[in-house]
Amino acid sequence: MDHLTPTARGDWAIEADGLVKTFGRNRAVDGVDLRVATGTVYGVLGPNGAGKTTTISMLATLLRPDEGEARVFGHDVVGEAQVVRQLIGVTGQYASVDETLSATENLVLFSRLLGLGRRESKRKAGELLEEFGLTEAAKRPLKQFSGGMRRRLDLAASLIAQPPLIFLDEPTTGLDPRTRAQMWETIRRLVATGSTVLLTTQYLDEADQLADRIAVIDRGRVVAEGTGDELKASVGESSLQLRLVDDRDLVDAQAAVERVLDVRATASPEQGRLTAPMQDADRVAELLVVLREAGIHLAELSVQKPTLDEVFLTLTGHGVEADDEAAAEASGADLELEGSRA
Repeated sequence: MDHLTPTARGDWAIEADGLVKTFGRNRAVDGVDLRVATGTVYGVLGPNGAGKTTTISMLATLLRPDEGEARVFGHDVVGEAQVVRQLIGVTGQYASVDETLSATENLVLFSRLLGLGRRESKRKAGELLEEFGLTEAAKRPLKQFSGGMRRRLDLAASLIAQPPLIFLDEPTTGLDPRTRAQMWETIRRLVATGSTVLLTTQYLDEADQLADRIAVIDRGRVVAEGTGDELKASVGESSLQLRLVDDRDLVDAQAAVERVLDVRATASPEQGRLTAPMQDADRVAELLVVLREAGIHLAELSVQKPTLDEVFLTLTGHGVEADDEAAAEASGADLELEGSRA
């Protein structure tokens, strides 16, 4: 990562070099390097069991690295753990709220634990409930909350003091599209008002929408790093998909596609469909003219961008879902992590 330089908005919020964490025989994090510039959203993208949560736990001082070092705003996460904890907020994959209390009671409790007075705690709780659309449910028992409402309340609790650095560990997993979009807007607001956000996610579109830069982690290692556009370009171009009205034209259409676009096309005779890399969008218009002149009619034309699974298949040799062994090892690591938190 030596080629990276801080942005004009400041120095590094996070510097991590060679982070390693082992749980039994599972090397959950295997030499991770990260550079996160102050005032940005940095996405950490990876499948289940990739090491994302363990990496965040080390950066947030919840776990001690077995090897390597990391700094938050220049402070060592091991030697200056207490200082680091005053600079960060952490929202995990599962809500850390108390289900026996109402939303207001939870936020007031967290505020008091952070040192706010009773009046200030109530004021802050009201502001956060309004911002996250929970005012009408403020006095409702949390056991009546939906999963999306719980996630919003958990994020609200982590923002009581709006720390300079916020870790969001898969904050939109399981949320409906509307709530997910609201969460995205909140994350953008956090950065606009001065925070730095490190976001872990399994969703390429989420990282692409929010993150200035993205690290792809697989099996405990960073396998790619760059902007969303750079990552998508690394797995290939968008693909052009054509479905023919008459599948008897498939051979002629395939020849035309390969001749005009100068690429190799894949035919699916049972679907009457052709798929080809789209390296030059300008040539597609020329292709349509050629097909029309040849009397080849299209039932459908579409352009498909690389999918999340294609990104991982290209970068790692496997899809998004962790295999059974990796998932089992990840579960064991999670158990040890929960024990360390307790």
